[in-house]
Order: sequence, then C-alpha cells, then structure tokens
Amino acid sequence: MLINLLGNAIKYSPDKKKIEATVTEKDGSLIFSVKDQGIGISKENLDNIFKRYFRVENQAMQFQGMGIGLFISNEFIKRHGGRMWVESKPGKGSTFYFSIPLL
Repeated sequence: MLINLLGNAIKYSPDKKKIEATVTEKDGSLIFSVKDQGIGISKENLDNIFKRYFRVENQAMQFQGMGIGLFISNEFIKRHGGRMWVESKPGKGSTFYFSIPLL
C-alpha cells in the first residue's frame, strides 16, 4: 500500500518536490498517511476513487495507469480489518490514509 500511495503521490505531483509520509498509533491501530501537494481530486470523484478501474476522466490521458492500484490496496486493507480514505482539494493536493489494527 505504501509503495502504491507513494508512487501515486509522485505521479500526480509532477511539479512538486515534497511528499510527506507519516505513521501514528491511535485507538489500537496504526494509521499511515501519504500527503502530496499535487493536482488533487474533486469532491465528486472522491466517492469513486477506490472503485476498480476508476480513472478521473480529464486526467486519464495525462497520467498513465489502469485504475486498479487504489482498488487493490483498499481491498487488501479491508481484508486485514482496516480501512482506507482520502482527503483532497483540487489544486491543493491529497492525503491518503489507511489504518490497520494492532494485534
């Protein structure tokens, strides 16, 4: 998941040099985040971003990909009792999170 999120942060932040990755512990779970300063995601696309083969229409030709990386990462996290989510604003960047329970 981290490789996918870091790769996406780099890909969708072509003119930026800073990406932040953090790990915290809260309520018995580890929470990982990857924050970029890239193109961001519009509110109407946030609900679809973890769906299989989903690509933002106006960016599909500009950025290579098949639309399965976030889907696979999300499914893997869910199957391990965790969850994945994103906060984003167009033109301001995105922060992707996932949490997994500590055993």
